[in-house]
Amino acid sequence: MSTTDNSGAAATARKKFECPACGADAHWNPAKRALVCPFCGTTSPAALETRDADTVIVEHDLVAALRQIPDSQRGWQAPKVTVRCQSCLAISVFNPERIGQRCEFCGSAQLVPYEQVKEAFSPESLLPFAIDEPRARDLIRAWYGRQWLAPNNLRKRALTDTVHGMYLPYWTFDAKVHANWTAEAGRYYTVVVNGKRVQRVQWSDASGELDHVFDDELVSASTGVSADMLRKIEPFPTSSLIPYDPGYLAGWTIERYQIDLVAAAARSREAMDAQVRQLCASQIPGDTYRNLQVDATYADQRFKHILVPVWLLTYTYGHSVYQVVANGVTGHMAGQRPCSWIKIALLVIVVLIVLYLTQS
Repeated sequence: MSTTDNSGAAATARKKFECPACGADAHWNPAKRALVCPFCGTTSPAALETRDADTVIVEHDLVAALRQIPDSQRGWQAPKVTVRCQSCLAISVFNPERIGQRCEFCGSAQLVPYEQVKEAFSPESLLPFAIDEPRARDLIRAWYGRQWLAPNNLRKRALTDTVHGMYLPYWTFDAKVHANWTAEAGRYYTVVVNGKRVQRVQWSDASGELDHVFDDELVSASTGVSADMLRKIEPFPTSSLIPYDPGYLAGWTIERYQIDLVAAAARSREAMDAQVRQLCASQIPGDTYRNLQVDATYADQRFKHILVPVWLLTYTYGHSVYQVVANGVTGHMAGQRPCSWIKIALLVIVVLIVLYLTQS
């Protein structure tokens, strides 16, 4: 596992983010792809980490990392304030000069300081925001427009609610897998019994082997955003990852991971096992199968801890809280919304009428 000398990183970061015109803190601007002062609009000349053909994104040996994570891989390389939401339990990290009044994940005002025994394992690569707030609002407005079973007044939220840009924690996992499998392969055939055609299955033994490479299998480490919604806006283009640079985080909220490496590795292995089983099943000849047994061996297991950008809208309708999320790189959307029971009732009536007319 590689190590990095972080001495003086915090001081360098503070100087790097300073606006050259007015001295205020510059923020990463997705539209201009540069550090821009939110007060005077000056673009900072500071150069941030980028990706080119020679860029190497660090990956670590998973087995070694599960034994010990060195302190040199911890921390944000810049001063940060950490708070936990008492409502949704999300842990947010932001610049010290920014005072968070409400949780950006659920809107709760129940924020308390969060003290860690040790600082978080720091990400070594990230995906910068590529979509700015105006574009994010357009995406959310279009998403609202497609929710035709939602209440009519829900669409106004795209214009009135606050959209938050934030970085979410993810783990990625790589592995090479060799699997041997055995199963009973079945082929359908028909026989005539009492004048009727009956389908039967002829079973035979089958076996084989499989080699597969998993690359950058994503496991979300966020608890502030629904895992189901995040899967809907994946994948994040990890081939475009750049080395970690705190400048890209300037002015943005970061969620600290709450699903640690051990739990994430277990989830990744479970997902990989399921995929390997499906791949083995696809090799079984015939029409169906039973008693599939898979013996898989994993090698060259590696991982990364990364940050990915999302735009998040949290809103309350009635007594329920809903979220809408957009991938900050690709713009893929997912969201939750209430239903209009009047519209659902009308839809059911229309379907019943259509069925009646087609059968009459």
